[in-house]
Amino acid sequence: MEKQLHLNLLASRPPIPGGLQSGSKMRMGPGRKRDFSPLPWNKYFEKMEDVAVQNDNSTDISFLHTHTFRVYSSGSQGPVLLLLHGGGHSALSWAVFTVSYFLVICKHLYRDTKVKNSEDLSAQTMAKDVGKVLEALYGENAPPIMIIGHSMGGAIAVHTAAGNHVPSLLGLCVIDVVEGTAMDALNSMQNFLRSRPKTFRSLENAIEWSVKSGQIRNIESARVSMVGQVKKCEEPLSSPGISKSIVEGIIEEDEEDEGEEESNNKRKKEDDLEVKKESLYTWRIELAKTEKYWDGWFRGLSALFLSCPVPKLLLLAGVDRLDKDLTIGQMQGKFQMQVLPQCGHAVHEDAPEKVAEALATFMVRHKFTEAKGGFQW
Repeated sequence: MEKQLHLNLLASRPPIPGGLQSGSKMRMGPGRKRDFSPLPWNKYFEKMEDVAVQNDNSTDISFLHTHTFRVYSSGSQGPVLLLLHGGGHSALSWAVFTVSYFLVICKHLYRDTKVKNSEDLSAQTMAKDVGKVLEALYGENAPPIMIIGHSMGGAIAVHTAAGNHVPSLLGLCVIDVVEGTAMDALNSMQNFLRSRPKTFRSLENAIEWSVKSGQIRNIESARVSMVGQVKKCEEPLSSPGISKSIVEGIIEEDEEDEGEEESNNKRKKEDDLEVKKESLYTWRIELAKTEKYWDGWFRGLSALFLSCPVPKLLLLAGVDRLDKDLTIGQMQGKFQMQVLPQCGHAVHEDAPEKVAEALATFMVRHKFTEAKGGFQW
């Protein structure tokens, strides 16, 4: 690390009031037209590379494969921050955070479409994969590493640390994932996935949906991270009603004077005509098909997190997410916790500067690095 933590480089971006959820309606005031065009990865990262590792998890040699992982990185010195994204997301979800924390080397893992046997998404397999990617990058002389994971990536970060797959591990940070809350949410996860649009008529449309539905409350982050969440459909579709699920609940300023039903019907017809002319986009990862692994990702996670011998940080969007084991552990001082209110589940996307500041403070406090340039902690 170049050890100069300037954390106030980006203008603050307030979250969408009220935490809009999928299907919520939102009116845009005068002059509030926003740019939903995608942003390129190289605006935030210095380097992108594909790292090949050998999958030796099977005892049958006929099932050995070479897996390829896409890694984005920035910086060149000091301890490594290894950032693991959540389920269905990509490494691009960390893009705006890395600008807030731009003087730290950041390695990001993203399981690319080149990976064979990608249906094996067990916690054990993914934790081993993290270790293999680090070995491919650094060999036996890995620098000090701190693992940071969001949501499912936070669960994998814990499994990786507990399994000692990173011998040079300095610390562990988990963002908005707690065993009790996660296990309770699994019962409704399939309903949530079914409620999302199946297709989008363009990248801009996907970005617009992510912001106006409240999935990502930071428009800059949505413009870069949604590119990693969707892909072009192999064949163009033109089924009536596809666009309705995309634009449903979004009311633009110029429609306010029209009757709501008439306006929606008019827009639906226009969108259906437009869809027939374009290639559609769909979700890159079919999360519904990973259901058999959900329990294994999260069950026992709190005890596993508390058992990790390195300094630990838990960042949450709300204190209500804390379960019994972690409440007791926090009272006993077994880990540091910080609540970042007014954020959605994608905490590091909604408030990247606050997450960067919390991490910088944690790293300075534990002497992982030094602060310079007037950084206050």
